[in-house]
Amino acid sequence: MRCVKALQLTLAVIKPDAMAHPLILEALHQKILENFIIIRKKDLIWRKADSEMFYAEHSGRFFFQRLVEFMSSGPMRAYILAREDAITHWRTMMGPTKVFRARFSSPETLRGKYGLTDTRNTTHGSDSIESAKREISFFFPEFSAEEWMMREEPHFRLGHTEYNEESQIHTVKHT
Repeated sequence: MRCVKALQLTLAVIKPDAMAHPLILEALHQKILENFIIIRKKDLIWRKADSEMFYAEHSGRFFFQRLVEFMSSGPMRAYILAREDAITHWRTMMGPTKVFRARFSSPETLRGKYGLTDTRNTTHGSDSIESAKREISFFFPEFSAEEWMMREEPHFRLGHTEYNEESQIHTVKHT
């Protein structure tokens, strides 16, 4: 993937409902692979406190407790994805948050195909550059977006990458 503009980073999360189904998980990974450069990937399980911290901005809303319980109910997978306009592209691929709406207005989206309910809607994605930075650092505290943009982004942008099947991420191709 060769790009003209600087690459943008976004966070993508495969939620526990999709992780519970290996065929859905593989389909989601393939869709991501077809559309993005995968910079980092991590499988994890949250404690309730992690979920409460991540979704703190929704505290007090009617769905908060249900969301917190669900997100700490099983494994999930987090990705750092890159491409031009990564945030918008991932959000478009996900489709509407409300699964009923996704099924009827955007059935080809990830939530339209695989979502179960508004909470169990398969995926999460950052909604802005600021939230992408915050969310990436929450899931990947060891990752420095600034350092990556300075040292690695030019190589990725120019297509000097290869996909590592074992780690399921893209790396800079060393020639």
